Amino acid sequence: MAGPTSTTPIEPDLGGSQAVKAQLRLRELILAGELPGGTRIAELTLVEKIGVSRTPIRAALMRLEQEGLLDVLPGGGYAVRTFSERDVADAIELRGTLEGLLARLAAERGVAAAVLSQARECLAGIDAVLAQPALDDEAFLRYVRHNERFHALLGEMAGSPVLSRELERVVSLPFASPSGFVVVQANSGRARDMLIVAQDQHRQVLEAIEQREGGRAEAIMREHSRIAQRNLRDAVRSTGNLEHMPGVRLIRKRG
Repeated sequence: MAGPTSTTPIEPDLGGSQAVKAQLRLRELILAGELPGGTRIAELTLVEKIGVSRTPIRAALMRLEQEGLLDVLPGGGYAVRTFSERDVADAIELRGTLEGLLARLAAERGVAAAVLSQARECLAGIDAVLAQPALDDEAFLRYVRHNERFHALLGEMAGSPVLSRELERVVSLPFASPSGFVVVQANSGRARDMLIVAQDQHRQVLEAIEQREGGRAEAIMREHSRIAQRNLRDAVRSTGNLEHMPGVRLIRKRG
């Protein structure tokens, strides 16, 4: 799963776009299982693999440590972090709590018509995906794109830069994004049914926001995060998911 890039500005002396390139590629290597949990990061190996100099590699390592994908080693350097199932479940719970609060504030404060229109466009895009009798990889990618945009719009609806920043921080945590485990659904026989349930919740929360029903909007978004919790449990308990989502190897099952 790849979350949003960090919002911390890249200083010019850290390599600019090269640091971004290194950050994205390194995250991809970790979540693709090419750098297993506990692996010590060798800068020179990354220079050769990614094709950038050591300066942007170091900037990327610092950023991924801030995201939570890497641990700083006592003697210096970094290692790929592993996560307990509880770590990931707590991150998803925190996202659900924040999104619930944003939905309630949006309902209480009112939302600009232009933002509501953008949200409806996202949901119309998801409807078009789910109208297909069978969902292929391209359909799931379109779902992810619309789904992540809809969730991001919650911050705009609430009109709270403070909470929007906090939500952005949470969804950048490994496996905590709204589409973090959609790939698990993609390989499930009940995939389309689960996405239809999620889409119904999208519709319900938007309706609650428009009707200024803050408590209802908050409760729906809290419940919405339960789908991700279920997908987390499915992901760590099914070895069949490793082929499609190798980053799951970084998650330790509950003991």
